[in-house]
Amino acid sequence: MARILIVDDSPSQLVGLKRIVEKMGHQVITAEDGSAGVEAAKREIPDLILMDVVMPNLNGFQATRTIAKDAKTSHIPIVLVTTKDQETDRVWGMRQGAKAYVTKPVNEGDLMQTIQKLLPAA
Repeated sequence: MARILIVDDSPSQLVGLKRIVEKMGHQVITAEDGSAGVEAAKREIPDLILMDVVMPNLNGFQATRTIAKDAKTSHIPIVLVTTKDQETDRVWGMRQGAKAYVTKPVNEGDLMQTIQKLLPAA
């Protein structure tokens, strides 16, 4: 069982993503914005992070960059889960340190496959 941090400012998105992750048998940690997500990543050292992009305080691109550049958290794979579906957003997200980019509305099968592929082999 992996520990997965979900960072999203939308309560309904949090619930939906949490349901998918728990269905896979993983433990969920949540944060409601980018800065809380960065703090949770440093405190909890999860196995993987699902990161929204459009959030208050610190957006998902900024939070991803912060986590990816910190020696303590740089090994954690980050999946950007966002409504931003332009190719430029995808390229920018990957440049910030994300390992995958999934657009909303989320296809449950695709997200599960992405999580499985990025989780460190136990």
